[in-house]
Order: sequence, then structure tokens, then C-alpha cells
Amino acid sequence: MTVTAPLRELAVLFLRLGVTAFGGPAAHIAMMRDEVVDRRGWLSDREFLDLVAATNLIPGPNSTELAIHLGYRRGGLAGLSLAGVCFILPAALVVGCIAWAYARYGTTPQVGWLMYGIGPVVIAIVAQALVKLGQAALSRWVYAPVGAAALVAALAGVNELAVLGAGAAIGLALAMRPSGPGRSTAVLAWLAALPAALAHLQRGAAAAASQAGATVGAAAGGLAAATVAAVPFTLSGLTLFFLKVGSVLFGSGYVLLAFLRADLVERWGWLTDQQLIDAITVGQVTPGPVFTTATFIGYLLGGGAGAALATAAIFAPGFFFVAVTQPLIPRLRASRALGGCLDGVVAASLGLMAAVTWQLARAAVVDLPTALIVVAAAVILFRWRPNSTWLILGGAAAGWLLRG
Repeated sequence: MTVTAPLRELAVLFLRLGVTAFGGPAAHIAMMRDEVVDRRGWLSDREFLDLVAATNLIPGPNSTELAIHLGYRRGGLAGLSLAGVCFILPAALVVGCIAWAYARYGTTPQVGWLMYGIGPVVIAIVAQALVKLGQAALSRWVYAPVGAAALVAALAGVNELAVLGAGAAIGLALAMRPSGPGRSTAVLAWLAALPAALAHLQRGAAAAASQAGATVGAAAGGLAAATVAAVPFTLSGLTLFFLKVGSVLFGSGYVLLAFLRADLVERWGWLTDQQLIDAITVGQVTPGPVFTTATFIGYLLGGGAGAALATAAIFAPGFFFVAVTQPLIPRLRASRALGGCLDGVVAASLGLMAAVTWQLARAAVVDLPTALIVVAAAVILFRWRPNSTWLILGGAAAGWLLRG
């Protein structure tokens, strides 16, 4: 096979996913698994799960970094760049067009009907991926309770990094402990201690955040007006800000919202709260990465140049982190201790993905028609295994017919 063939295949695949991958990171990961494991056989479920775990351990948008990982695995550094750009570009162009209309007319498109139909389909797609990935990741029973504990902890609001760290610690302990009856007792003991340990971490983080917030709030109270006036907008400032966000941000869209609001609204006064909410909303309802919120904000503040710079800056760290970390994954897997950590992180990642799916389902399944769409999509997926793109288009059509 020539070098250009896999690159061409990568470009076509991730351009299509960039156009049709609605529903957030969990849905994107599910769609990527369907394409690269079931349909193309580029890697096994276990290899895919190792990449998912790796994306959870570095800052940045998980599903975009997974696309970059897959491109690297398939086409080297050229594939890394191509897969990432092709996944990001369609979403950035769509969001840029919406930002232009928003700046011109002062409102975002009314697309509630679109997610009304697509949301339930996304739940079925993610559920199928969870079943398949769970079969691969939890084939050794000792890791099933780790995934279940991660699910419970995530639903209870425990920080994602704390859950992943606990999973890594338990995986390490399991890997280093000899097999036998005592191992089962140890697993139960570790899991029994896990909720208390995570709760302690959560309380400590909350107390630290509260103290820091009080300190910052007291300082900001007297200097707010001066601070806003003293930080005029510049393209270089915008670029450096989004480069920082892409380099340090872990967690969900809610964490992204907190990061953006702290600087862009409160400290610098570059955006209003309503503009920020509209930017986050557009990132959520359009296909592709949620981080294209940066494209919207960049356009509002700096036009086309601002949109391009903000988009490049927030995604650039992910390319670097993937290039650095992917060569380490085989070494981690080859080590008994580090492989155990990776297995623990894989199990915890599945628990986090299941928690997100539950939260998405509560938001998407709101009445009988949406419940029927979920059931129909699940039956079609498990029985005939069509390409998920067709199901997404079918969900959009159903939403238009029912709500359009």
C-alpha cells in the first residue's frame, strides 16, 4: 500500500466524522470505534481502549486527541496532523459561519429540532460502544468493580482526575499482587475505601477552591473596574489565552465554561455572560469538537483572524501531547506495574463514559417519541450494524418531522 492511500483514507474518514459527529466526546469516541475497530480493523478494542485512556491523562479535548492518536497510529506524523485537522476543520467552519451570522444579526440559529432527533440516536450509538468496549476492557472480572466504582463516583460529582488517579492506583495494586483468594479480598477492600478517599479529595479540592475564590474575589472587588479598563483586546492576548486553555484544561464543557468566564468576562470584560453562554451552546449543538467554542469567541472578538488564531491555539497543544505520549503507550503496556495502571485507567475511563451517557440520556430522552427513537436506533445498531452516520442523518430527519 502506498503512503498516500492511508492518508487519503484518514482524510475522508475524519472529514466525514467532523461533519456528522454530534453529541459530544462520548459520542465521537463511539463513532470512531465503530469506524476503526469494527469496519476497518485498524486496531483491536484493547488497543483502542489504551488510546482512550491516554487521552484522559493529558489536557485538552479527548475526542479530538483520540482522532489525532488514530491518525498517528495509521499514518505517522503526517497522519497525526491530517486526522486532527480534518476532524476539527468542518466544525470550525460551521461555527465560524454561525459566529458571522450572530455578529450580524445578534442571535443564534434555532436548531432545537435537530438535537431532539439526533440526541436519542447518539445515546444508542454510545451504548453500543460501551457494550463492545466493556467486553474487551472488563474481561478480567477484577476490573469490572473498578469501572462500576468510577461510574458511581462520577455520578456523585467526584472530579474526573481523582477518579482516574484512583483507577490507576487500584490497577497498580492489582498488577503487583499475586493471584489467589487473597486478591479478591484485596479488591473489595480497595473498592470499599475508594468512595471515602475520593470524597476526601473532593472536599480538599472544594475547600482550596473556595479559599482561592474568596481571596481572588476580595482582590477583584476593589480592582474590577481598573482591571477591565487595563486589558484592551489584542489578537496576541487572545492567542496566548487559548493556548493556555488548551494546555491545562481537563474535564467537561462545564470546566471550559468556568475557565472562559473567569478571564474573558470577569477579569478582562471582553465578553458578556450572554455572549459566552451563546458561544458554549453553539459548540455543544454543532458537530465535531466542543472546543470550537474558541472559534466562535475568536470571531466575535477579532473577526476572521481572531477565529483562526483562537482555533489554532486551543487545539495545538493536543497535537503536541499526542506526539509525545503515544510512543510511550507500548512501553506502559509492556511493564507489569505500568500496564496495571493503564488497565485501571481504562476501567475508570469506561465508568466515566457510562456516567456521561447516563447524563446525556436524561437530557435527550424527554418524552415517548425520543424514547422510541432510542429503542429503534439500538435495535438497528445491534441487529444490522449500519454506519452510524446514516443513523445520525435519520435522527436529524426524525427531529425535523417531529419538531421542525
